[in-house]
Parts: sequence; C-alpha cells; structure tokens
Amino acid sequence: MWEAEKKQVIEAAQEMERKGLVVGTAGNISLRIKDPSGRELLAITPTGRRYDSLKVDDIVVVDFGGQKIEGELKPTIETIMHIEVHRARKKINAVVHTHPPFCSAVAVARMDIPPLIDEQVIYIGGEIKVTEYALPGTPELAKNVVAALGPRNAVILANHGLLAVGRDMREALTFCELAEELARIYISALSIGKVNQLPADVVELEKSLFAATYGGSG
Repeated sequence: MWEAEKKQVIEAAQEMERKGLVVGTAGNISLRIKDPSGRELLAITPTGRRYDSLKVDDIVVVDFGGQKIEGELKPTIETIMHIEVHRARKKINAVVHTHPPFCSAVAVARMDIPPLIDEQVIYIGGEIKVTEYALPGTPELAKNVVAALGPRNAVILANHGLLAVGRDMREALTFCELAEELARIYISALSIGKVNQLPADVVELEKSLFAATYGGSG
C-alpha cells in the first residue's frame, strides 16, 4: 500500500543526497499518510540503506506509537523524533533531517542563527534555534527538537545537523536548502567581523506574514 507516498520519500531522499545535504546513509525523511480508517501513519526511510538503492518496498510505514505497519526493514533510529515532530505540528506533512556542512558547523558552535534576511523570517519563521544536545535516536533528542523548533520550519540539532518541516515534501526540502544557505551567510558575516540583524519591527511584520501563510504553531 501507499506506493505513491513511498515514492515521494525515495525521491526526496535521493535529491537530498544529490544536493550534498547528507553523506552516505546519513539523514532521514518521513511523510505523514493516513490509512483507510483515518489513522495517521508515517512513511519513513529505513536505517543503514544508501538512498540510490532504495526501492518502494524498502520504505517503512509506522504508526505514531512507533509500531511497524508495513515493510521488512528497520526504520531509521530517529523514528521517535519524526513522530514527535509530526505530533506537535499537525499542519505539517513532511520532515527532512539532514547533515549539511554549514548548518553542522553552526550545530557544533551551538549558535542560534538570528534573523538575517527577509526570506528567513517569511519562510522559516524567524531565528533558527539550536537544540540542547542529546544522543541520536533518544526520546530526549525528540523532546529537545520539538522545543527548539517551536512554530518555525527549521531547527539545528546541537553537534548533529538540521531538521526542516513542510506542508509537503518539496517545501521541507526547500527549507533545508534555505537553512543551509542562511548558515553559510551567517558564518561568512561572522568571518568579516560584523552581523547586522533585521530591524525588530521588520521581524515582527514578517513573522505575521509567516503565521498567515503557515498557520502559526499548528
């Protein structure tokens, strides 16, 4: 079942790799789906599989309790993180977790990216926060990600990488790319020696535009 949804996950995973957002088998992707009864499920990437070799049957379907519904492979170790993000953000349908180099540098420095350019606030919702550190695959990491993500569309995982969400898979991937570009801009500005943030009144205005488009914290 859910062949079209599984294909979306595979295509997004392969694009994520092509664009240099991950290396090898790193990263993971999930898509919210519903079974005929209306129950919410996730189509999610398996652990330890290279993306260029993925087939439709390799994508795992789990419920929001983490129980496997369909598929032979083991789902990503970050399944609990995906579940908790989907549970907290009911209006999003896709979650993409990547390890892009500039966001990973910010993750190691543990520095939030302040509002730098208009697109950041309008599309991501403001600053990009860095989570508290927790081990990969743990409930603590899932909790930290949900807390730092808040109503926004991207969050950086301390000493780990990036997670972005979207109403669809294309949106979530685009926000990954935008976050990586913002991290590059931020690091470049810091190297020059001066970072000028957007004016506070502009940030508030653009946050209202973001909320109108993406529905606030839902």
